[in-house]
Amino acid sequence: MLWDWTAPVRRDKPMIGHDSGATTAENYQRFARFEARGRSRLYEDWATAIASDAEVLAFLGRLPPQKRQPNLLFAATRWLAATPTTYTDFRSVVLDRARELEVVMLARRTQTNEPARCATLLPALTALPQPLALLEVGASAGLTLLPDRYGYDYAGRVITAPDPSGPVLKCQPRGPVPVPDSLPQVLWRAGIDLNPLDVTDDEDVTWLRCLIWPGEQDREKRLAAAITVARRDPPRLIRGDLVNDLSALSAQAPSEATLVVFHSAVLAYVSPSRRREFAAAVGDLDAIWLSNEGTNILAELTEQPTPPTGTAPFVLARNGRTPLAFTDPHGTWIQWLTP
Repeated sequence: MLWDWTAPVRRDKPMIGHDSGATTAENYQRFARFEARGRSRLYEDWATAIASDAEVLAFLGRLPPQKRQPNLLFAATRWLAATPTTYTDFRSVVLDRARELEVVMLARRTQTNEPARCATLLPALTALPQPLALLEVGASAGLTLLPDRYGYDYAGRVITAPDPSGPVLKCQPRGPVPVPDSLPQVLWRAGIDLNPLDVTDDEDVTWLRCLIWPGEQDREKRLAAAITVARRDPPRLIRGDLVNDLSALSAQAPSEATLVVFHSAVLAYVSPSRRREFAAAVGDLDAIWLSNEGTNILAELTEQPTPPTGTAPFVLARNGRTPLAFTDPHGTWIQWLTP
């Protein structure tokens, strides 16, 4: 094994997703301050209000802890009632339609499939021996399994998309980012998800749209363009578990390709013990592991980089040991950490 999983989990920094060490109110306060602020005023207002709303907190308290996440609550509310324009209207949906909302939240998952995350993964992918076999856990609809089908713009350094209808993913590089000159060569790709979403299914696509935050029109356009590309040749997705089904699927990758197991904003939604089991499963493979998660999700990194003040970025790391970059959770910037 390459990874040291004995280090204690630190709680001094904000983290993406559900923090089992915090109260629901604290999680919503953290979401408002570190995630929604500057991105979605509506979500910032909702999360701030919920943190002191006893009735809404009581509704959330009846759900399993992993189902109390802001992203899930907000997307499910919009699934039922479009997008309420005020907190009063939002609150009415939660309390007046509590049973309907509970059903949606228990059935659905936070499966944000932001294609722009490919822009933060690309420098790490193109640095590997080509061609690649990509295996994504928590793949949602598989849109981040298609890094070779999109175009990129790194502050004017452009990589043209092979499909003219595909999105051009704009990402601001910070520091010595090894911006690639070309796309990776992908020989094989597949994904695992507990509940794969189908890009050809209108209901699944509607759920993906509900997961985009109000006020982020650029994300809506990127999602639509990425879905258009994916529908022409959907990536292979299997319904399964990131630990139990990893070995069997990885065995199907061609031996002449570099196997890359990767994920973004996935391990925040599984328990620490399951993360350790996943690390052990990846360690048993002849593979490169790229993780793109909140700063405390893989606290066992040998180095704990300090994120920019007032931000809650992801950390892009290789093999559970080496942090490569801070990345914007929605792929709009990347700050390289290593020479």
